[in-house]
Amino acid sequence: MTVCIVGLGLMGGSFALGLRESGFASSLIGVESSPTHAEKALALGLVDKILPLEAALAQSQLVLLATPVDHLVQLAPRVLDLIRPDQVVFDAGSTKHPVVQSIKNHPLRKQFVATHPMAGTEFSGPDAAISGLFEGKCVVLCDTDQSSSVACALVTAAYQALGMRMILMESNAHDLHVAYVSHISHIASFSLALTVLEKEKEEQRIFDLAGGGFSSTVRLAKSNPATWTPIFEQNSQHVLEVLDAFIANTIQFRNMLENKDLQGLYTLMEQANAIKRILS
Repeated sequence: MTVCIVGLGLMGGSFALGLRESGFASSLIGVESSPTHAEKALALGLVDKILPLEAALAQSQLVLLATPVDHLVQLAPRVLDLIRPDQVVFDAGSTKHPVVQSIKNHPLRKQFVATHPMAGTEFSGPDAAISGLFEGKCVVLCDTDQSSSVACALVTAAYQALGMRMILMESNAHDLHVAYVSHISHIASFSLALTVLEKEKEEQRIFDLAGGGFSSTVRLAKSNPATWTPIFEQNSQHVLEVLDAFIANTIQFRNMLENKDLQGLYTLMEQANAIKRILS
């Protein structure tokens, strides 16, 4: 099978590596707007060739859109305009409702499957592509009732080749849940990094004192703003809701500390320990 991947950063590049290693794809065609990224993707062997969008689509059976989410809402309708009825398109965006809305009235809507592989790192670009990135991780397929059974089966087979497990979800519900489990984590990490950088002017002191807890907490602050700004914009309604809850809990910790309510602090942390039931 020939697979076209539009966007050869962390997600698109890792997807290419996985499909090649699993034998799912016999040929991989890349579409990349950045000449530097295109050259690097070829040098790394992520894809066999780079082509303009229309030429790449003409040669492919399966098409992955792995661009930032603000591009997806324009790209998805354009790609559906260019494909044949026997081709299948899917995306890997972190928000789902906006892209689904952008194609809801398209004649070839059933050839599109909205997905979100829950995997990634804080790095970006073709150099960030990782073999086995998706192994054992979860992928969410959204609004599959709007996609054909053939399209869903093909996309499912691709993700199974990568070793992923699948769940189905309505797109708006997906966006709410990822605001809690993913988007707020990035905001908290960005905020902590800014707080430390404002207070600690000597970078060496940060390096000397940083333990595993600090490093793991601020890891996401290394994430690309070009990726995350449109995610926050598209999912602002849900992110604001979650952010309000997060701030309220943070203020509660502050108030108890200020009032020397040690039993209250202990109780809050004990309640937070319940997360161990979900994340071992």
